[in-house]
Amino acid sequence: MDSAPPPPPPPSRAARVAALLALPSLLLLVLVSAEWQPLLTLDGDIARTTHRWAVAHRDLTHAARVLTDWVWDPWTMRALCTAVVLWLAAQRAWWLALWLAATCLVGTLLQQAMKAAVGRERPVWPDPVDSARYAAFPSGHALTATVVCGLLLWLLRRRAVGPRVWRTAVAVAVVSVVGVGLTRVWLGVHWASDVVAGWLIGALVVAAAIALYDRYAPPVRPPAATGRAHSRR
Repeated sequence: MDSAPPPPPPPSRAARVAALLALPSLLLLVLVSAEWQPLLTLDGDIARTTHRWAVAHRDLTHAARVLTDWVWDPWTMRALCTAVVLWLAAQRAWWLALWLAATCLVGTLLQQAMKAAVGRERPVWPDPVDSARYAAFPSGHALTATVVCGLLLWLLRRRAVGPRVWRTAVAVAVVSVVGVGLTRVWLGVHWASDVVAGWLIGALVVAAAIALYDRYAPPVRPPAATGRAHSRR
């Protein structure tokens, strides 16, 4: 009698996190697409308040524009990701390099597809302090920063960096992800729910990518010995 096939491996921690993130991401997408009035009212209240502050505090608004257009811009994040991909390729870590590049590309394609599908209008002001193109939902700045920072943190954790480097990297990532979302709302080019969606969907992309890598990436071979063992006399 043939033995029963082995049970499938249990889902990894990353897969469980991805499943948890999928629920609020889908819910927010449905609410925005259905134009649920309580959410629209909340978005409008936040947008009007922050725009009033942005007009009143021009120096802070200028700093927000510099940060969002240069430091945390999606193209800056993609350039950082490209540099890490090239470094991994130089280290002959082909699977990691391909995985990182593919995940960043999927994040970009996903955000553009969702923008086109939802077609949400951006806030409109008689006295705008900034401008942006494409549809509003989700925030591409928030999504891209979340994807790139999340992937790079996972790579650093994988390399077992020291505690000081790890704490610094986490602090920079948190400030970048939170900061870019706040600047988009402050500058009046996104609704608050656009930014929250960017954070959620970006984290979902990271968790799903890690789960796929854990399941399908080939095992890492231990380095071959370089020295010749000496026989005991």
